[in-house]
Amino acid sequence: MKSYKIAAIPADGIGPEVIDAGLQVLEALAERDGGFQLDVTSFDWGSDCYKRTGALMPEDGPAQLKAFDAIFFGAVGAPDVPDHITLWGLRLPICQGFDQYANVRPTKILPGIKSPLANVGPGDLDWVIVRENSEGEYSGHGGRAHRGLPEEVGTEVAIFTRVGVTRIMRYAFKLAQSRPRKLLTVVTKSNAQRHGMVMWDEIAAEVAQEFPDVTWDKMLVDAMTVRMVRNPQSLDTIVATNLHADILSDLAGALAGSLGVAPTGNIDPERRFPSMFEPIHGSAFDITGMGIANPVATFWTAAQMLEHLGEADAAARLLKVVEQVCAQGVMTPDVGGTANTQQVTDAVCAAIRGANDVTQQVTDSARRTVAAIG
Repeated sequence: MKSYKIAAIPADGIGPEVIDAGLQVLEALAERDGGFQLDVTSFDWGSDCYKRTGALMPEDGPAQLKAFDAIFFGAVGAPDVPDHITLWGLRLPICQGFDQYANVRPTKILPGIKSPLANVGPGDLDWVIVRENSEGEYSGHGGRAHRGLPEEVGTEVAIFTRVGVTRIMRYAFKLAQSRPRKLLTVVTKSNAQRHGMVMWDEIAAEVAQEFPDVTWDKMLVDAMTVRMVRNPQSLDTIVATNLHADILSDLAGALAGSLGVAPTGNIDPERRFPSMFEPIHGSAFDITGMGIANPVATFWTAAQMLEHLGEADAAARLLKVVEQVCAQGVMTPDVGGTANTQQVTDAVCAAIRGANDVTQQVTDSARRTVAAIG
């Protein structure tokens, strides 16, 4: 039996609630599959750790994580700790330190969940947003001078390298090539940002020559928001910079019905380091402790993790079960249901345990929804 070492970092807000739900589902899935098991180690890093020690994780935190096959991350952020401290103290050091340069965010409307878009339902919106995850606008370069004075200056420098842009572009084209429509949209703001963004456009055209079977187009980021709302069926795979894809993927989650169903994989495609998987909804302190956090994003994130580990059948089975449970109306209030977190989790676990061998004959479309390659 294969055994995978998983580092669980529940962190803040609803993170512990949804990670616990995700681990319950993963345990049921491993038992049902019988071909693998998960060896999970939990780390109590996050804002509470910061309040106790002055750091969100120990100095050797990344070194402790290197031995794991994957990282299962909850959410980071607290009302009484500045957001730039929590982000730069935990999540970004892991993503950048392990060169998880491909942030993969699949989005689709699940059965039983209503999109805010009129006349748009399951099958009409099925996207994967690929976000450059190591440089760009979140490079951390810049500074402030003359603090507190009228002439104070703050600079935030976006860094784009040919290596960084080429590798994320090639990843996105490869992902688009693996999907039925073989369609990629490259998003920039090259009309106003005439250096880094123009380089993005030029490199996209260069890499496109390696993928003659992929149809691609490009959009300015502001026009892209309109296209996502007005013509979602025209999109499939999308690639954008760190900042642009961060914003667009939140819009995508909202258009699919809720950020509570939106997953993320922070991938090191070369597999030099463990990749990290997290729901994108954040710590959501307004509902922390109420037991109503939507675990679906975490389940989908767990499926991405299983796919990355090589357990494609288990990943597809999990997604199929989640869709069945949503279609039956067992959902949390954010998507119009009345169930709590544990009730949704119990329903998914019960469906996994009760599944017969037919569920192993997963369809190609179910496999594709995992959308984590490499």
